[in-house]
Amino acid sequence: MRKSLMAALLTSLAFMPVGSALAQSGGSGSQANAELFYMIQQLQGEVRRLQGRVEEQGHQIERLTEQARDRYIDLDQRILDLSAKVSEADKPATAASAEQGGAQGQPQPVKQKEYRAPTAEEKKAYDTIQTLIREEKKFNEAINALYDFIDRYDEGDLTVNAYYWLGEVYLAEDQLEQAKQAFTIVATRFGDHRKAPDAVYKLGVTLDRLGETAEAKRRMESVVRKYPDSNAASLAKSYLDGKRG
Repeated sequence: MRKSLMAALLTSLAFMPVGSALAQSGGSGSQANAELFYMIQQLQGEVRRLQGRVEEQGHQIERLTEQARDRYIDLDQRILDLSAKVSEADKPATAASAEQGGAQGQPQPVKQKEYRAPTAEEKKAYDTIQTLIREEKKFNEAINALYDFIDRYDEGDLTVNAYYWLGEVYLAEDQLEQAKQAFTIVATRFGDHRKAPDAVYKLGVTLDRLGETAEAKRRMESVVRKYPDSNAASLAKSYLDGKRG
């Protein structure tokens, strides 16, 4: 009976001042008044708790939005910084290539280099991220973990992998601009890493999905030219053949 009465009074009494509710109860007796008073107090308390939850969730959404924006800006700034460094480094390299290549000036395939091997702790952290991505499909958690990983560990083999997987997760989430930036970092800054062919190919895929078909084609051609023996080169050839067809 008490539950039925609470349900019936939820809308009409939840925001009603307690004194008004008691006045309307007339002379039904002190026990009934006390019970009604108790029920109203419960309802009003529940409303306050719900309002508090809504406000808290609103703050959480606002915080997450700010974090996402800050990360986007941070990633964009990293690309700008890295692009500037690569441009400076490429100036003498371009001149040397022209001397070696002669009239043709044909670029040579990129040779991979060894990066710093991960520590046991670093490997464990990376494996945890892979579990979030591959098995649990918790992409938002994986993005947070990848940023933490990149910030925590010095540049090494798995750091480059982390940038690459950041691009993969953003691509899976259809956040194409963020994916483009992450793959660009690997393609531009770490072109001699073992993940570079895959990153350049995925950058081409991302650009194609963004409608930047000319740039996508250029990236695919660079995969074939720079990494001819890679699996990514085979995929890039298939892409290019499909566009020609």
